[in-house]
Amino acid sequence: MEFIKEFKAFAMRGNVMDMAVGIVIGVAFGKIVTSLVNDIIMPPIGVLMGGVDFSHLAVTLKAAAGSEPAVTLKYGAFLNTIIDFLVVAFAIFLAIKALNAMKRKQAEAPAAPPVQEMILREIRDILRSKGEKIL
Repeated sequence: MEFIKEFKAFAMRGNVMDMAVGIVIGVAFGKIVTSLVNDIIMPPIGVLMGGVDFSHLAVTLKAAAGSEPAVTLKYGAFLNTIIDFLVVAFAIFLAIKALNAMKRKQAEAPAAPPVQEMILREIRDILRSKGEKIL
């Protein structure tokens, strides 16, 4: 029973839940990127290269013989996967760059002085306004 309690405590931690949400979002983003590459980016590239469909590019290493299927090296699908990776890497780069820029702006903003310091400033200003000499 102790094992189950430990597992439940682990699974319900905030960072584990955040990671699970991140993975689900990442999978959905991966599908979007795959569609972007296969349906938007690759067709124009294929047209520019003379109507080549990259997903079907392959080199036959061994022809089909009887009931054995042909052995092929599917480099077109590999090219699509590389482009998928580059698009995802670029999107992550842009997101991290934006986060770092926001962090820099927050770091540049001066922090508010402590409450005691503000009260002392007010007292100083009141004494100055009354014409009293302050050290």
